[in-house]
Amino acid sequence: MLNTVEIPVWVLVIGGMFAAIALTERLLFPSVRWFFRKRFNRAVGRLNDRLQLKIQPFKLTDRRVLIDRLVYDPEIAEAIITHATQTGEPVAIVSKTAERYAREIVPRFSTFAYFGLVARILRWISQSLYRVRLGYLDEAAMDAVDPDSTVVFVINHRSNMDYVLVTYLASDRSALSYAVGEWARIWPLSGFIRSMGAFFIRRKSLNPLYRKVLARYVQMATAAGVTQAIFPEGGLSRDGKLGKAKLGLLSYIVAGYTMDSKRDVVFVPVGLNYDRVLEDRVLLAANKRTGKKSFRFAPISFFKFFFHHIWLRLLRKYHRFGYACVSFGQPMSLREFLGQNKGMSPDAQVENLGVKLMRKIGDVVPVLPVSLIAKIMIDGGLKPTSIDDIRTTAHQLWKDYAASGIYSHIPRDDEGYAVEVGLRMLTIRHILSEQDGMLHPNPENANLLEYYANAIAHLPYTAS
Repeated sequence: MLNTVEIPVWVLVIGGMFAAIALTERLLFPSVRWFFRKRFNRAVGRLNDRLQLKIQPFKLTDRRVLIDRLVYDPEIAEAIITHATQTGEPVAIVSKTAERYAREIVPRFSTFAYFGLVARILRWISQSLYRVRLGYLDEAAMDAVDPDSTVVFVINHRSNMDYVLVTYLASDRSALSYAVGEWARIWPLSGFIRSMGAFFIRRKSLNPLYRKVLARYVQMATAAGVTQAIFPEGGLSRDGKLGKAKLGLLSYIVAGYTMDSKRDVVFVPVGLNYDRVLEDRVLLAANKRTGKKSFRFAPISFFKFFFHHIWLRLLRKYHRFGYACVSFGQPMSLREFLGQNKGMSPDAQVENLGVKLMRKIGDVVPVLPVSLIAKIMIDGGLKPTSIDDIRTTAHQLWKDYAASGIYSHIPRDDEGYAVEVGLRMLTIRHILSEQDGMLHPNPENANLLEYYANAIAHLPYTAS
């Protein structure tokens, strides 16, 4: 036993390295993790002190733990057995499929990425492209929202910039968890979006097991108080109009809620409008070509657009794309809504909720200069119109909207300047042309005028 054993030096070095790693993992790493966890908790505490809607522990839970909680949830276990029985697949295989769905859905939220790097990037992007304005906001109503409730921002979907704008403007109140479609799963965009707390959904999937995993994640997050943001219309509006609500995510939230639930769910309607939607021509072309409710990312078109505007910046000929405005409507309690509709069937309740939320979103969509002038030209039958007539009609429309409680963004509180801003954007893009003091619609771009007029076509002169 005491004999000398000779081993090669390389074996001794490798063995020593593994021993050092094991010793470090056992003794040093726990202390390091404890040190950084303590600092992290302090930072989150300071952050929560300034946020109206706190970051809930559920959102900070390790992603692996959330996936396990989801996969081993009793309702998911029951769905796995049902799926295996119906398809004849082994339970172990179906369980792996459910775990794959859970990995796909559950985000990897990073507080420091969201409120540090991401917030700065989104602010820079927003202000580089648009003159960003906050429209209607009832501060008293927002402040009155119970901080222990689950807040769900429901937003009209005009552009992929919607994510950027709402996150940027709401970052001083809370961290939003978005439901995003398949387009966001492209690498490396997917990792960036996961760090923002977004969760991926397959909007067109009819697989009952997938739907159950998604439903349970949404219900767990809602029960835990995670602040969420959803687009009830599902996809981007391809004709500019406010669409009907798709009821999938809303039905999951309602199904997981009872009148004796610990937390109330409060919906906050959000209305967005743009003087220029980045994807407008792409959306209109896709709508005309296929009629399908989908949006595909076109890398070639994107990079042509990107480098064209970089070139304009270098030539100092770049102009921002007008105004982008976001308004926040009156919060609506799910508990109160269900109490008022308790005689309805669950399906009818969800359908009624979708209709009411879309109406509330529509009521706070802001009127911007381009949309107003587009409406004037469309209502006038696309006939040549003098600038004076446009000013006169715009003044009357702004007056009517104000009387109905509808918010209009009038730059510098100067109606003449607002008309000038809208006309400049439309003439730069060759949607309108001016000849002898008369504005003529370009027939080739008449669909763009209709697209921007549709953004406010739903607004009545008496708000609902």
